[in-house]
Amino acid sequence: PGASPSSGALNPFDRQLKRKQKNWAALQAEPAKCDYLREEVRGRRHWRGHLECCGQTFPLALDVGSGRGYIAQHLTKETVEKLVQVDIAENALKNAVESEIPTVRVVADEEFLPFKEDTFDLVVSSLSLHWVNDLPKAFREIHQVLKPDGVFIGAMFGGDTLYELRCSLQLAELEREGGFSPHVSPFTAVTDLGHLLSSAGFNTLTVDTDEIQVNYPGLFEVMEDLQGMGESNCSWNRKPLLHRETMLAAAAIYQEMYGNSDGSVPATFQIYYMIGWKYHESQAKPAQRGSATVSFGDLAKIEGLLKKGKK
Repeated sequence: PGASPSSGALNPFDRQLKRKQKNWAALQAEPAKCDYLREEVRGRRHWRGHLECCGQTFPLALDVGSGRGYIAQHLTKETVEKLVQVDIAENALKNAVESEIPTVRVVADEEFLPFKEDTFDLVVSSLSLHWVNDLPKAFREIHQVLKPDGVFIGAMFGGDTLYELRCSLQLAELEREGGFSPHVSPFTAVTDLGHLLSSAGFNTLTVDTDEIQVNYPGLFEVMEDLQGMGESNCSWNRKPLLHRETMLAAAAIYQEMYGNSDGSVPATFQIYYMIGWKYHESQAKPAQRGSATVSFGDLAKIEGLLKKGKK
């Protein structure tokens, strides 16, 4: 179900528009042309490290917001035996990249997962959850469909994403039109992410941040690739059209404030990587408060003795 403009701050995104944007992107002649950012995120040590640290085979996994299967094509049968892909855009699933893993594709909203409780051993999600209206609910849904001792591994855009584009557009609108409206969607702050995951029921949490910077010929190429990724703004309070003069001014501001010496302009993407487990009684538990047998003061003395021994 899509939110309506009257939903206010609790539903900032037009989910039906996001579905149209992703469907359009999936039907382009070369949809893989704009997959470079998702490929880079998947290849980073944070994502690979989280999967490798599990060190096990998952009989059944779920990919939330799978798109064209960016994750599936890099999984093996030694990691996942069967995969279910879920996305709001049917064209993305129809044009999904094939993988060696048996796969089932389901058209569904990430906020309303149509699966029974305790179904999956692993849930993954890459660069999709930043478009969810109710992120706490989405995390609760993911936690619910996980089996006890199941793990969630995710990546999503962070608050500093596209700050160069955001600033350039706002300054241009202020100069040419006397005010500005949002042209880049709001993002979750990293300080909130751990609390949201914990509130959803996850434990043994790890949250990492990283930045990816991509250089483009100019502002218009940045916006063109965002559209090709299906990442155009879908906020209810977005401004549908920008005047030509405002766009030209924004491109000049972008170049002046952030331009590289070779004439290109950078676009920064902040990425949050997260991993959390669903509780099971077999999991290691923290020691009781006050049960320690060695103090930090003793550890400092040991370190001093070791240094003397080296000398």
